[in-house]
Amino acid sequence: MSDLEQAHSKDIETITLLLAKISKRTPSEIKPHLNSMLEQLVQPSRERPFYETATPQEWVTAFTEWVESHRELNLPSLSDEAISRSSIYGERG
Repeated sequence: MSDLEQAHSKDIETITLLLAKISKRTPSEIKPHLNSMLEQLVQPSRERPFYETATPQEWVTAFTEWVESHRELNLPSLSDEAISRSSIYGERG
């Protein structure tokens, strides 16, 4: 049992029972998720976010991967006519 669990065992038990009631799950199903969430909330984050540490090449790679992940949706492409200036602006163009 961690120091956090020892110091707040009654509160953690109450939260576990409330979550079990709300989610209609057993306390034994809730407990691992609650423990994991508490660890993340209590421990300071040591890892700096991507946007603070990424190099320009890492940004390019991440963006390319993001774009590629959307290709799997198999959405139809727009025709040349659909994206033409006259189609977009009409008589104003």
